[in-house]
Amino acid sequence: MLRLPFQTKQTVIQLPDFLIPAFQVPPSSARRFATSAPQSSRVGAAPIALPPDVNLRLLDPPKRKGAITRVEPRRTIEIEGKASVQLPPFVSYNIDEAAKKATLNVLDKKSRDQREMWGTTRSYLQNHILGVSEGHTAILRLVGVGYRATVEPTATTVKPEYPGQHFVSLKAGFTHPIELGVPMGVKASTPLPTRILLEGIDKEVVNSFAASIRKWRKPEPYKGKGIFVNDETIKLKAKKIK
Repeated sequence: MLRLPFQTKQTVIQLPDFLIPAFQVPPSSARRFATSAPQSSRVGAAPIALPPDVNLRLLDPPKRKGAITRVEPRRTIEIEGKASVQLPPFVSYNIDEAAKKATLNVLDKKSRDQREMWGTTRSYLQNHILGVSEGHTAILRLVGVGYRATVEPTATTVKPEYPGQHFVSLKAGFTHPIELGVPMGVKASTPLPTRILLEGIDKEVVNSFAASIRKWRKPEPYKGKGIFVNDETIKLKAKKIK
């Protein structure tokens, strides 16, 4: 039986087998869950297909006379005058007019910060191009007895933030209707009393407004009632019986 001696001034103590691993030197590298080698993402280098009716324009940052700043100004990509994406100073933009494809590149591909913003900027640009050409949508389903939604031109509990703003009015089990102002650039409609359709160019604004509506009645797991966004589902739990 293997014993690990522990030397003291008076005597030698033999450790039991189950304590031997605690006194052994740990390996130099931690064990990984996967045996394959780590691979970096290739999202940033992937080309972006441009629809035929979408044109991009690169705008240089405005020059300020007499202004001194330590932050390098950012260039902007304008998409049909309806949306824009700011480029970090280390991101370059190239477009192939013949193939109708756009690509992004960075100055130092070994820099972690540049690689992270490379893929993020590419995703932002892709989402804005898709929003201008096709648009982003979010469908909300109201599940519950008496749950209803309407889109009204005026509201009694909320003040408009811009001229012509519409409001989503929810009847979701409260003593009073919940009124939410539709953000600028988003179109809201109710094809059915229990359905809310949100449309817009900016994917982030559309999904953020959908989340603000959902938070008033989050889906609960016992009766399955609540406000569901897109293909959201919930697993029902068994009722608690005392």
